[in-house]
Amino acid sequence: MKAGLSLVAGESVVPGVGRRPGARRWLPPALVLIAAVGLWQLVTVVFGTSPTILPGPALVVVSTWADRADLAPALATTTVEAVAGLALAVAVAVPLAISIDWSRTARAGVYPLVVASQTVPVIALAPLVVIWFGFGEGPKIGLVALFSFFPIVVGAVQGLASADRDAVDLLRTMRASRWQLLWRVRWPSALPQCFTGLKISVTYAYTSAIVAEYVGATQGLGVYMNAASQAAPRRTDLVFGATGATALATVALFLLVGLAERLAMPWRPPSRS
Repeated sequence: MKAGLSLVAGESVVPGVGRRPGARRWLPPALVLIAAVGLWQLVTVVFGTSPTILPGPALVVVSTWADRADLAPALATTTVEAVAGLALAVAVAVPLAISIDWSRTARAGVYPLVVASQTVPVIALAPLVVIWFGFGEGPKIGLVALFSFFPIVVGAVQGLASADRDAVDLLRTMRASRWQLLWRVRWPSALPQCFTGLKISVTYAYTSAIVAEYVGATQGLGVYMNAASQAAPRRTDLVFGATGATALATVALFLLVGLAERLAMPWRPPSRS
């Protein structure tokens, strides 16, 4: 070739050419985050904002670390609710998606109700769940599952419908059963979209758990933030700290789902996004 380079699917196959190292992918958002935190600190110093209104990031970090003995169990409780709720959501969403894919009756009668379930705001449903089932972790897990399973159902239904028709027809000519078609062709085709839905659900899990804890609970980040906001004087710094801990925990759970995706689909090339 003229330039000594061969291109495959628009990419250079020469090592180090046309590829983005991991550091280059993470550098732009890291720089934006550092700039935002620096601006935040500058605003609090220049304008002398009250710590009860807008504490600086340095104060937030110091106060949160000093209060880690109270924050850690609250974070652990909310994490258990979020992870258990996601697990319950997957356990409900996958069989539901398969039934919707297999049955026209289920698609016509159940799928609209699945969509309608997402129109109820969690802040409206949480008090009723507390009244009916109490302050334990079970109701919080149920709420997390309710508000997390929808993206998984939609992803699984669309993934099952996108299975390769030629492969399905080939197995049918070999008299494959419905379960064999599901296991050999349809489910592997649905996995990418299932994991995409699960990644979306991860962003809902902590939020719905914290909202439920705000309404009624004895432990968790919602209780922690509620107590900090109502303290005298108001501990806004701890509220910011708990919010940051929630964000970090959500990112960590998102990355774990990404790792599970790689392990579940080793044949699939890594995502470039």
